[in-house]
Amino acid sequence: MKISIDWLKDFIDVELSTSRLIDTLNSIGMLIDSWEEQKGDIILELETYSNRPDTLGHIGVARELTVALDLPLKEQEWPLTEVDENSSENIDIEIFDDDLCPRYCGIVVKDVNVGPSPEWLAKKIEAMGLSHINNVVDVSNYILFATAQPIHMFDISKLSGRKIIVRKAKKGEAFRSLEGEDINLSPDMLVIADEQKPVALAGVIGGENSAVTETTRDILIESAHFDPVSVRKTGKKTGIQTDASYRFERGSDISFPPKAALMAASLLTQFGGKATKGIVDVYPKPRKNKTVMLRQRRVSEILGVDIRSDFIVETLSKLEFILEKKQQGVWQVQVPFFRIDIEREADLVEEIARFYGYENIPSVFPPLTAMEPPPDPKKRQIQKCRQALFHYGFDEVVNYSFADPENEEKLQSGRKAIAIRNPISTKASLLKTTLLEGLLENIAWNQNRGADGIHIFEVGKIYFWEDDACSEQMSLGMATAGYLGMNSWQEPPIQTNFFHLKGVCEAILSLLRYESVVFLAGKHPSLEKESALSILLKGKKIGCIGAVRRDICNSFSIREPVWAAELDLNGIFQKQPRPFEYIPVIKYPKVVRDISFIADRKISYQEIKQTLEELSIPNLERFELYDRFTGVSIPKEKVSLSFRFLYHHPQRTLLAEEVDGFQEKIIKTLSSKFGFQLREGGEN
Repeated sequence: MKISIDWLKDFIDVELSTSRLIDTLNSIGMLIDSWEEQKGDIILELETYSNRPDTLGHIGVARELTVALDLPLKEQEWPLTEVDENSSENIDIEIFDDDLCPRYCGIVVKDVNVGPSPEWLAKKIEAMGLSHINNVVDVSNYILFATAQPIHMFDISKLSGRKIIVRKAKKGEAFRSLEGEDINLSPDMLVIADEQKPVALAGVIGGENSAVTETTRDILIESAHFDPVSVRKTGKKTGIQTDASYRFERGSDISFPPKAALMAASLLTQFGGKATKGIVDVYPKPRKNKTVMLRQRRVSEILGVDIRSDFIVETLSKLEFILEKKQQGVWQVQVPFFRIDIEREADLVEEIARFYGYENIPSVFPPLTAMEPPPDPKKRQIQKCRQALFHYGFDEVVNYSFADPENEEKLQSGRKAIAIRNPISTKASLLKTTLLEGLLENIAWNQNRGADGIHIFEVGKIYFWEDDACSEQMSLGMATAGYLGMNSWQEPPIQTNFFHLKGVCEAILSLLRYESVVFLAGKHPSLEKESALSILLKGKKIGCIGAVRRDICNSFSIREPVWAAELDLNGIFQKQPRPFEYIPVIKYPKVVRDISFIADRKISYQEIKQTLEELSIPNLERFELYDRFTGVSIPKEKVSLSFRFLYHHPQRTLLAEEVDGFQEKIIKTLSSKFGFQLREGGEN
């Protein structure tokens, strides 16, 4: 935006040197990019901001300087020479879309002598980098650069019916601009029309069919407010940008059109014209000024320095804000219409800071009091899972949330995948419905680089359609393949297996204090039938565990068996864990007894475990299956199971006779229910 210092002096008596004036403007945020001398005048190139359209005119810049220099804004008079006719008798204005054009003003000036501009006007137009055309066009440019309010001049004799209609363009309508360009209009464009045709693109450019020429005598002055978005869209679609559209796109002062029309009419009467009485002002829905509450305490908190209340009131009042004191240090501030950038209290604080002086604000961080966010129990639980998995030798991986459709089809998670509208690749066009795909890719990648023991886990979300809605579920995926631990010359390497992974799952759920976890034989599309188990917590399925199908491993180029598990963390955390209970260390000795049985292979450990728990043996602290043996000494359909039982009394030493009775009850129950046979020498 070009600013002429000579032009500024029409609105404020500024007598500073060029360097001091530039320093003053810079200090209040009106940054000067460059300046040059032109015919005895100084032209400043002002950096403009999209949210400060009021500074796109000389009056706006002068208003800022009145506060910085403590000088008054000059009052100007705009006298009119009038004819004995009302404006409403000469022009009729209708607005069909008051959302896109909330206000439209018009006044007619008759008997204007269209010709060269006077020297003072031509000089101002040249200072803005424009060529002067004639006095009428130059007046419209003068109003624009002086006030930031665009206006337009019509030859009223060329308006059919002497009528202005603000409406959207009709399908198939065409329009020729002032620049001689033919434009095909679309129904989303706002136009200014007469009774027959469009005569201007609202807020963008006028039309050739209503332009002022040397033969023009009577002129209609348009001064309006147009919706910024509408003007922007029209300008982009037509490829036309003008000084007027540049200002309308950023938002104009809806209160100013009548004043701009009056100023233009006053100038035209200096060229022999006479104005009609009054302004036709169509304003269907008058707007109210925005109000913002301002607290002195908040000003000090944001700026880190105490600002006097009288400085706040004086500064904002000079900027034409209206302050109403509500209580000590609190004001309700009415925002002038030309300050469209003021939305909240912090915006007012910024105005105060600009004129207080940024250099006067100490460069220290103000004390900030912040509440610590409440702890998230789910995050704590997930961290416990991580620590447990680290303990068991698992490493954490983080994979993308995208999935390959081919892999999704192979894994058959049973969930309907969500497609991505703009995928980065066809191999990443879905959101993953299982964590298993990423874990298998991790295993393959590491095996190809020589790793012989890969034990990994991932905590992440999976996504799927559920009841026509997108759902996301926090899950824990685990996979193990190869050897456990490091190779050693002292001991042969141990291959990972199902029981290792199952033990890890049990340890995690036990650490989280979830009881009644049941492992039942089940089916899963990605797991081998004979090894797939469903994990149930309080009767609800929360996951699965088993060996990944051999054909799936082959498709990922994985050579060795992979054992995998996936837990639904959302489902787990919805269940109430067992309350934490403190149990003092028992000082009396424990009693350990082992029993070995010959049992049917088809009987699952889960059934045995449930039966023993239902017995509620007194003082039985825990039990475990510590050995499972098959061999030539064991019948083909049988298996040897060895259990260890640990008894503990909190207040005394248990007697051998008591423990014998407990053991006898266990043996009888297992024998009668499952047909267990006590191995010879199987109890000790």
